[in-house]
Amino acid sequence: MTFNPNVMGGTPCIREMRVTVGTMVGLVASGYSFQEILQAYPYLEEDIRQALAYAAWKAEEVELPLTVTVSQPEWEEMPLEP
Repeated sequence: MTFNPNVMGGTPCIREMRVTVGTMVGLVASGYSFQEILQAYPYLEEDIRQALAYAAWKAEEVELPLTVTVSQPEWEEMPLEP
């Protein structure tokens, strides 16, 4: 899979082509067989399986929120003198 912000808006694509992983997964989910997909996209070879594997990995990926610890500057901790 490739990611290029200048190709399909950075959507994951198959080998720098304008065929997205989502397109392949959508075709399989719609009931198209690998043979039917390869008839429409004969240059994909084993890319269909790789697209499905990437989609499965992405679905299992866990995104955790980034936590930032902010410490107070020293001058805020020091008491003010009269």
